[in-house]
Amino acid sequence: MRTPSISDVLHARRVLDSLLPPTPLRSYSALNSTVGIDVLVKHENIQPTGAFKVRGGLNLLAGMPADEQRRGIIGYSTGNHAQSLAYAAARVGAACTIVMPENPNPCKAAAVRALGAEVIEAGAALGEACEYAGKLAAERGARLVSAANEPALIAGVGTSYLEVFEQAPDVDVVVVPVGGGSGAAAACLVASAVAPDCEVVAVQAAASPAAHDSWRSGEIVTRPNQTAAEGLATGSGFELTQGIMRQHLSDFLLVDDDVIAAAQWVLLRDAHTVAERAGAASMAALLAYPQRFAGRRVAVMCTGSNASEDELRGIAQPPVAAAA
Repeated sequence: MRTPSISDVLHARRVLDSLLPPTPLRSYSALNSTVGIDVLVKHENIQPTGAFKVRGGLNLLAGMPADEQRRGIIGYSTGNHAQSLAYAAARVGAACTIVMPENPNPCKAAAVRALGAEVIEAGAALGEACEYAGKLAAERGARLVSAANEPALIAGVGTSYLEVFEQAPDVDVVVVPVGGGSGAAAACLVASAVAPDCEVVAVQAAASPAAHDSWRSGEIVTRPNQTAAEGLATGSGFELTQGIMRQHLSDFLLVDDDVIAAAQWVLLRDAHTVAERAGAASMAALLAYPQRFAGRRVAVMCTGSNASEDELRGIAQPPVAAAA
């Protein structure tokens, strides 16, 4: 696999300029007071699919040869990557099939179908959905799209970080949630090129630590995958994103699911922002490791808002850790 470069990110921005307006990077006094840190929230939750991944999907489909578009694409995802591919495929008129683990977030599955894609449920977790998607792509002659090992996806996602550094050139740290790692890899690429003094810190759920443990060990490992945060629920690291993170990532933290739930409430109360669990993981890192970020200006990536109905009801009830 070819490692994308800052030139690829700049090309992706030209592709996306007419398709997606920049998302805001906002400060909230109440939020700063709660965490005791100067925080900026990057609102990727307001993208048309409710998540940052649409940037990657649009860039990937725009660059696919016409014959690949005609054969269609098959992806595997817990939801946000699925919506990204479905949205982008609909724009270019390509057939799209998404394999989701069994019993997916019903809101995300319904959104994928509403975009015209076929949804197939297979396997208990993302790894099994990946295997089924690969077999299906071979049978149909369709283009299999990885959840993370795609240079065009990373380049597209990188446009969000160009916006961060243009909107706040003095930011000291960017905190990025990690499932497959496309966001953190993109942040590393962009920061190393345009803001080398800025730290990129990744965060993953402690209940699904495969990406974290892969980065720490320097090799791809598999781990139990038990988090309730769908966007962070990966059981193995991905070679391309791990390779980029090993070169440029400053730190990688783990947070418990209950702290993620507390972060969802804090974002709702103090920043008037609905975040799905994965979208609140960056804020969870600030709640769990306040001394790690003390005295720094920190951008947290609110990567998505696609919470299920049950999850939304839970967000409205403040956890004990966040009620003060």
